[in-house]
Amino acid sequence: MQKVSGYILRRSTVAFLFVTLSLVCAIWMMQSLRLIDLIVNRGLPFSMFLYMSMLMLPTFLALILPVSLFTAVLFAYNRLTMDSELLVMRAAGISQTGLSKSAFLLAGIVTVIIYSLTLYLLPLSFREFKDRQVTIRNDFSTVLLQEGVFTELAMGITVFVRERGAEGELLGVLVHDGRNPEKPVTMMAENGALVRTDEGPQVIMVNGNRQEVSKDSGTLSLLYFDRYVLDVHSVDKTLDKRWREPRERFLDELFFPDMTDGNNRFNAAKLRAEGHQRLTLPIYALTFTVIALAALLSGDYARRGLGKRITTAILLIVAIQGAALGFTNLAARFPWLVPLIYLNALLPLIGGIIVLFRHKKHTFSTVDQTTYPA
Repeated sequence: MQKVSGYILRRSTVAFLFVTLSLVCAIWMMQSLRLIDLIVNRGLPFSMFLYMSMLMLPTFLALILPVSLFTAVLFAYNRLTMDSELLVMRAAGISQTGLSKSAFLLAGIVTVIIYSLTLYLLPLSFREFKDRQVTIRNDFSTVLLQEGVFTELAMGITVFVRERGAEGELLGVLVHDGRNPEKPVTMMAENGALVRTDEGPQVIMVNGNRQEVSKDSGTLSLLYFDRYVLDVHSVDKTLDKRWREPRERFLDELFFPDMTDGNNRFNAAKLRAEGHQRLTLPIYALTFTVIALAALLSGDYARRGLGKRITTAILLIVAIQGAALGFTNLAARFPWLVPLIYLNALLPLIGGIIVLFRHKKHTFSTVDQTTYPA
């Protein structure tokens, strides 16, 4: 019995790892395309690109593991059926519980992994990813000022550089400061540099002029300078003022947010819906496993194969996944619909267990029931 369970577990595990690796690679490549801008336009090293790509893994790994497990169990047990190995195991007296034990063991391990992802690794990695993303997009030190290109250095500040020197200095600098719509300012300088100081990030310009047009009179105010320093403190403050998204928060921050924050009060239902989704997401590993087992181990054996049952199981999984997304969105707007999130995960699980372990004597049908003449 242990050898049979170990044999089924090995086949299921190999299939699970293969499907998971394939899905991770495919989704990782698609998601990584969003980060190409960081290398092309921001001049970041490739190591930073890989680091931020890895930070995205827990976010979609928690979503694909239940699907990978379902696919692996479906493949492994269907292969046992097609090779008549399952038929031999039944003839040897192995019960439904014995045949299902390996899949349930694998499902339990995957469930624990998903809980570790949803409760800790997912918010930790996504929080680090968003912090890095905001810093990179708003911190001038990561901006690659391309020659002849208008670059938005920060919100309302646009910089144009005619040429970059051999040592990184800027030649032919034009800066437009539109942070105050009532008093936009344009500055031009022969030379310049982007530097970080104790007071915050600054744009230093040398030998230039500062132009400002009066909105009331339309007159031009022109000021020549030898050295001009433009502060962009708002860049450093962006990270501190940013409201953290639900996926960046740990479970206690989702269910017990700081209600003194207006954004938290406004999005309280959305935060709690995310928390309930985190708690139910690992359950789908068990639910999907039971559905796969119920489709392949229940009912009569047929030499034609189990195509209809497999198709039904796949359609059921698609419906459950779609309902999970829909119920989470509804619960974010109507908190009284939160129980639907749990029912969507638990009802198919209970129903699948009933179908799988109902007491029914299995029969074995041939290809069809048609009688052919001798």
